Amino acid sequence: MMTCKQNRVCEKVSQSMKMESTDPPFQKTYKTIFIKTEDEEDLKKNDNLVVVEECELPLIDLSRLSPNNDSGTREECKRAITEASKEWGFFQVVNHGISREILERMHDEQVKLFRKPFNKKANEKLSNFSPDSYRWGTPSATSLKQFSWSEAFHIPLTDIASASVGEFNSLRLTIEEFATTVSDLAQGIADILAENLGHSTTFFAENCLPNTCYLRLNRYPPCPISSEVFGLMPHTDSDFLTILYQDQVGGLQLVKDGRWIMVKPNPEALIVNIGDLFQAWSSDVYKSVEHRVMTNRHVERFSVAYFFCPSYDTVVESCRMPPIYKDFSFREFRQQVQEDVSKVGYKVGLPRFRL
Repeated sequence: MMTCKQNRVCEKVSQSMKMESTDPPFQKTYKTIFIKTEDEEDLKKNDNLVVVEECELPLIDLSRLSPNNDSGTREECKRAITEASKEWGFFQVVNHGISREILERMHDEQVKLFRKPFNKKANEKLSNFSPDSYRWGTPSATSLKQFSWSEAFHIPLTDIASASVGEFNSLRLTIEEFATTVSDLAQGIADILAENLGHSTTFFAENCLPNTCYLRLNRYPPCPISSEVFGLMPHTDSDFLTILYQDQVGGLQLVKDGRWIMVKPNPEALIVNIGDLFQAWSSDVYKSVEHRVMTNRHVERFSVAYFFCPSYDTVVESCRMPPIYKDFSFREFRQQVQEDVSKVGYKVGLPRFRL
C-alpha cells in the first residue's frame, strides 16, 4: 500500500503527464530560442516591454443605439465609437446583443476542445476543420521576440456548416450561434464608421460575408520559462474589425501614445479593435494599433476572436482623397504579410502599401 507521500508524488506525476500530453511541446521544439542568447537579453532590456499602467478601454453602451432612444442619444453613441476608433483603435462594448449564456457556452466548448491530447489536435482532422486549422507556437521564429507561446484553432466560418456531428456537434452549434450574432455586431459597427466618413455604403454588406470571415479560438498555456515570453507577439490585425471575447485572466496589452498599456478585463464587455484594412480604407482616420498578449506563469488564458474580413478578391481602396495607400486586394495583402514573415520574421503590414 502506498503512503500519503507516495500518493501525492504519483498524483503530481499523473498531472504532469496529462499536461505534457495536452500542451504543445514548446520547450522541446523551440529549445534553441529559449537558450539565453544576446537577442533575449536585449529583449529583456527593451524599454518597450515596460507596461506603464493598467487601463480600462473606452466603454460604449450599445443599448443607446436602440430606435427607442432619441436621435441625440444614438448620435452620441456613434460619436463615441468613431472617436475611440480614431484615438485608441480599441474600445469595449456592453449591451452588445450576445447573451451571457452563449458566451459561457463558447468558453466551455473551447476548453473541452483544447483539453484533447496534443497529438490528436496536431495530427487528426477534428470535426472536418481544415487540415491546418490547428496552430501552435511560431514556426518561422528565430528568436524569442518572434515567438508566441499559444495554441489556436483558426476556423473559416465555411468550415462550421460542414463540420461533423458526434462529439463536436455541440461545438459546431455554439460556434454557429456565436458567429451569427457577432457578425451582425461587426456589420453594424462597420456601417457606423463608414457613415462617419460620409459614406452610406453597401461595401461591407456586399464584401464581408459570413463565408469570408473566420474565428480563432485561442489558448495561452501557463508558461514556466519567463515572464518575457509573448503569449502572442506584437502585431496588428489583417482585417477590417476584430471582436474579442476573453476570460478574466488578463494579458492583453496595446500601444497608446507610444507606450504599452495593460487592458483591464471587463466581464460584461466584448473588445473591438480596428484592423489594417479599415485604416487603409479610411486613409489613417481609424487606427490599427499594435497589440500583444503576455504569458502567465500559473494560469491558462482563453479567448475567441472574430475577424471581419472580405473575400480575397475584394479591392481595398481609400474612401478619402488624396489616398495614402495604393489600391490592393485582400489576397495581395495577405500574400505580402506571409512573404514578410517568411523573409524577415515579422509582419510589416500597411507600410508596404503606402504611396
